[in-house]
Amino acid sequence: MQIAFHIGANCTNGDRLLKSMLKNADRLLQEGVAVPGPGRYRRLIRETIAALDGAEPDHNAGQVLLDTIVENDDVDRVVLSNDNFISVPNGIFNDGVFYGQAPTKIRTLRRIFPDTKIALYLAIRNPVTFLQETLERSDAQSLPEYLGLTRPDEIRWSDVVRRIKEAAPDIPIGIWCDEDSPLLWEQLIRGITGASSQTPIEGGLDMLTDIITRRGMRRLQNTLEQSPPKSEADRHEMIADIWERHAVAEQIEHEVTLDDLDAGMIARMTENYDRDVDEIRGMKGVEVLLPFQ
Repeated sequence: MQIAFHIGANCTNGDRLLKSMLKNADRLLQEGVAVPGPGRYRRLIRETIAALDGAEPDHNAGQVLLDTIVENDDVDRVVLSNDNFISVPNGIFNDGVFYGQAPTKIRTLRRIFPDTKIALYLAIRNPVTFLQETLERSDAQSLPEYLGLTRPDEIRWSDVVRRIKEAAPDIPIGIWCDEDSPLLWEQLIRGITGASSQTPIEGGLDMLTDIITRRGMRRLQNTLEQSPPKSEADRHEMIADIWERHAVAEQIEHEVTLDDLDAGMIARMTENYDRDVDEIRGMKGVEVLLPFQ
């Protein structure tokens, strides 16, 4: 049995990706891939981890969970998704550590499923826009209150990934930048579900519907049908070309309204983010999915 677990991060279109994968659930089940609805496992896994509180689980705890989550016996891969798994927005900076709960959650997950092949999938995002959106979803009244001892320009996704790998070195991690999601959407669906290259995928353009005009979407669909791309890079080029010429401007321009982030801080955080992606690409057991490659 394999478990593909999309663990977030918060505010990176997680539920939208799950909905796109669920569109293919019936077809994928024929290939031995189960994509259960979130109501079957999110609360169950959360409560199981909380109840253990660091203790060792029973030897059959994982199998009991899988039997509850998956109805079909002829399944080789289970796809789970919860962008609040490693933390809800309120707890992202608890104790002054960026996603400090992540190692404990992943370590416990491995203990629950000790003999199961697990793969983690994580979307990251420019800390500037990430902070703005997660702050809005928290109970904090200001950015300093939300961050605690953490400075905005100290946020590093590479720290989170490194701590997860230290907690469970054998678990591979797939990473992508949320800013690239519109180009990568069908690849993400295929990669996380393990769908074969021959499997028709529904919802591969879902992420584009809000950021490209209707005229642009019709043109893109016609282009893809009439001139099927020979590679993923070709597909990315086609999408990027239509996106550039038919973008819905108000949907892709993220205005930063946080008073605590001046122009200099925003530039510094963005530069750090770019370097951070490069650092993550060099980590063992981590694959970063980038467009045009």
